[in-house]
Amino acid sequence: MSQLSNLQINGDRLWDAIMEMAKIGPGVAGGNNRQTLTDEDGEGRRLFQSWAEAAGMTMGVDTMGNMFFTREGTDPEALPVYVGSHLDTQPTGGKYDGVLGVLGALEIVRTLNDLNIKTKHPIVVANWTNEEGTRFAPAMLASGVFAGIHEENWAKARVDAKGKSFGDELKRIGWEGEEKVGERKMHAFFELHIEQGPILEDEGIDIGVVTHGQGLYWLEVTLTGKESHTGSTPMYKRRNAGLGMARVIELVHETAMDYQPNAVGTVGHMDVHPNSRNIIPGKCVFTIDIRSPSLETLEEMRERIEDGIDTICEALDIDVSVDEVGHFDPVTFDAGCVKAVRDAAERLGLSHTNIVSGAGHDACWINRVAPTAMVMCPCVDGLSHNEAEEITREWARNGANVLMHAVVETAGVVE
Repeated sequence: MSQLSNLQINGDRLWDAIMEMAKIGPGVAGGNNRQTLTDEDGEGRRLFQSWAEAAGMTMGVDTMGNMFFTREGTDPEALPVYVGSHLDTQPTGGKYDGVLGVLGALEIVRTLNDLNIKTKHPIVVANWTNEEGTRFAPAMLASGVFAGIHEENWAKARVDAKGKSFGDELKRIGWEGEEKVGERKMHAFFELHIEQGPILEDEGIDIGVVTHGQGLYWLEVTLTGKESHTGSTPMYKRRNAGLGMARVIELVHETAMDYQPNAVGTVGHMDVHPNSRNIIPGKCVFTIDIRSPSLETLEEMRERIEDGIDTICEALDIDVSVDEVGHFDPVTFDAGCVKAVRDAAERLGLSHTNIVSGAGHDACWINRVAPTAMVMCPCVDGLSHNEAEEITREWARNGANVLMHAVVETAGVVE
């Protein structure tokens, strides 16, 4: 790599591609709504396909809709180096979450083509289906099937809020491939992502070298009380599911605070029934999201929260069920791949620090089946999963340059 120490991607071309993709599935406040397996997702996939094929790559699509574009290497026996992320977004998502990793990977191939640089190992650019999990839970669904975490039939039976199944919607938009999921073998996998947190920007650091990923539990809680009139039902006679939910929200917050600084906890999605101003809520369904880089902490938090929920519901005379709808253990990324990322940042003269990913990523599952690492760049105010999500051209360029150097070093330059 010494002869390529000044190798740089075309930052303007990368930025233009990000902005062009953002025109598909625009949000209402400057971001994007390109949820998994919607028409907009299909349109984004077609645009990505057109760019990748124009760069001379060949496409493969598996039966979960994962897209793979291959730039051939010089050694037909060498396993490919994979690089990518996801194109789907939250309902009120930003323009960079996931997309930067896919289009940054595409830009690597474009740059290598421009300079006529060949690699021993093939390079494969990947777009993983349903990383966000916002329409079809759990998150990282298709990479989870690829890594053998989920059964394909189970994954395809996941339904959205309108009862539409993943499998049916994948066929509807025309992106169910024929390739068997998980048959591909990888030499390594790299993923570029915005941090989705404030550390890099606050500390003025260019690059996050991701060494670990937090584990998480997603729990769906259903509290069932009794609907009755808000004005004529005595307080002591009430079976208020809404009050139970409020106390559980406080429980989750208190539990996470007791495990600082290495834990977070949130109640996110909430449905209150019948959601009328003069009816005591008879049923509440909501999600709990707890995360930690320590498996021991994660398990302790879950036990404490579930025990506390039982106590709360017994006191309020309401029924409860708790279902696990998502889980993965904390992740330790491959030391060799992590070193490739760190070396790339140093080679390019960029400041860097080790960082633990607070969010789940496809890399967390792929790490189970191939050596894997992640590169992170800052985002403004650490804001993500929000239409106001923002990064700078410089951050995008720096992140993609580190990604390229790590990938090319791993793929091996042919003199």
